[in-house]
Amino acid sequence: MKKKSLMLGFSGAFIAIAAYAQTPGFTRTALQTQDLSVPNKVVVQAKAEFEPGVAAGRHTHPGEEMGYILEGQLELKIDGQPTRIVHAGEVFFVPAGLVHDGINNSSEKTKVLATYVVEKGKPVASPAP
Repeated sequence: MKKKSLMLGFSGAFIAIAAYAQTPGFTRTALQTQDLSVPNKVVVQAKAEFEPGVAAGRHTHPGEEMGYILEGQLELKIDGQPTRIVHAGEVFFVPAGLVHDGINNSSEKTKVLATYVVEKGKPVASPAP
């Protein structure tokens, strides 16, 4: 029975991630989703990949995002904060609800391991103007 609930949770995260139209050259793939001990919260772990010169597009999350650059580098733009470059082996944090964008301004593919702590039942990401 437990396996079934894990699969349903994973499926929900996949649908939530897939529902957000992704920019060509950018993919976000759900790796796992787990309920938390905090009511109405889930943690979603995903792999994001950026082709050279590609941006994720301005968006928000209904919770916090923590990221680790596996390969390459990312120009991280978070509204209200200075733009910074995050390199392979470095981490970043995006507070809940802040509009942000990640851009691969290098000539190599960038891969990111991202962890989201979000409200259950909400999409992991939503486009922002």
